[in-house]
Amino acid sequence: MHTIQQFMAGDHRRCDDIFVQVEQAIAAEQWERARAVFAGFQRAVLQHFEAEETLLFPAFEERTGMTQGPTAVMRSEHEQMRELLDAARDALAAQDADTYSGEAETLLIMMQQHNMKEENMLYPMCDQRLADQTEALLAGMLAKINA
Repeated sequence: MHTIQQFMAGDHRRCDDIFVQVEQAIAAEQWERARAVFAGFQRAVLQHFEAEETLLFPAFEERTGMTQGPTAVMRSEHEQMRELLDAARDALAAQDADTYSGEAETLLIMMQQHNMKEENMLYPMCDQRLADQTEALLAGMLAKINA
């Protein structure tokens, strides 16, 4: 059985891999492919956020009583990343490589910092505090991520 940390870090890598494919399509000036792959990337990231915001974070908050702690920071960062995703999508729709590049770079940096916080701090705390719920949480998060 996976830990929450292993499962969610694996999903971070899956999203990262899709993001790289977008960059490759843009470099090849394959705009249609870039838009299609980006749509898949955006969907994957939003499903990941949904799994955290509707299942993992509430379970952690209920167990620990911490509602203004790490989960509040992660939710705030999710909102910022949603805005960056939308801006990058719009730049791709306009075939504006320069604007897309700037939005994508900001998004990449933010995702890397965000993922490190989750993987090194929040997920291990979840594994520790939610050990008795891990199996059910993983099943629920897998369903949301694969929706």
